[in-house]
Amino acid sequence: MMKIVSYGIRQDEQPALKEWQAQHPEVQVQVESELLTPQSATKAKGADGVVTFQQAPYTREVLQALHDNGINKMSLRNVGTDNIDMTAAKELGFQITNVRVYSPNAIAEHAVWLMGRLLRREPEYTEKINNHDLRWAPEIGRELRMQTVGVIGTGHIGQVLIQILKGFGAKVVAYDPYQNAELAKEGLYVDQLDDLYKQADIITIHVPSTPENIHMINAQSLAQMKDHVIIINVARGDLIDTKALIAGLDAGKVAGAGLDVYENEVGVFNEDWHDQAFPDKQLEDLMNRKNVILTPHTAFYTETAVKNMVQISHNDNLKMIQGQQPDNPVQLG
Repeated sequence: MMKIVSYGIRQDEQPALKEWQAQHPEVQVQVESELLTPQSATKAKGADGVVTFQQAPYTREVLQALHDNGINKMSLRNVGTDNIDMTAAKELGFQITNVRVYSPNAIAEHAVWLMGRLLRREPEYTEKINNHDLRWAPEIGRELRMQTVGVIGTGHIGQVLIQILKGFGAKVVAYDPYQNAELAKEGLYVDQLDDLYKQADIITIHVPSTPENIHMINAQSLAQMKDHVIIINVARGDLIDTKALIAGLDAGKVAGAGLDVYENEVGVFNEDWHDQAFPDKQLEDLMNRKNVILTPHTAFYTETAVKNMVQISHNDNLKMIQGQQPDNPVQLG
């Protein structure tokens, strides 16, 4: 019987995993609630592969520990691979898969939800209502159909988002060095990011964290944007220079920000800090602003997406164990 060790399995993932197990009785799945670390890697000894989730770095030490326990097949239940030591993975002969597409709708809907809450100034109204202040003014809102939304990145998520925005009647301008043919026919693309910055009332980012994209939203790019711009980031935290964003908020250049990610989120997000000293003053600054909405990397977190992440990752791990080509291989360089 084949054996897969699944690390960091949450309670909400259990139903999808049980369904997958029922469909694959030839596979024994060993469920581990703890994350994959050099220490927990010993629990994979004797298994054929591991499935894990990106919440801690997969350093050379982690990969070496798996390798020493006979494992070289690892499937991620997420899309991001930026925290994997790819050099070590290649040297140790790993095969790695991720889940490239688990639910573009989940991410796109979250982005629009953040836009709508900021446009209608919902955080400010919530504070007033909690204080029994039911007056309208001065928190007047803006209509989405009257906004120009700049979409940076038109992959799976960006394309779904554009369709949703069209439904609201918003004007869309888009930028992507790899243009989608159908969107190009519609004339949605601009040639330079500078053009998008100058036109957009709302800017939403849907690109990967690559060296050329890190801090793409910075003091220089913010200076090119319209006054009172709204910034949305449901992609990767390091796409935004947080200090520059805070300066833009302080100056009134940025009217609001909807952030599902943060550049120093590892070790802070998905933790309960209510009875502890909060460890990040910069993040706390953002959390305390009425014109900033922060969600702790939950744009993906829907029943549909979680089921897809669990089942696609286990399908690929099984294919690798059986010597077949997985659907979502990660290139190790």
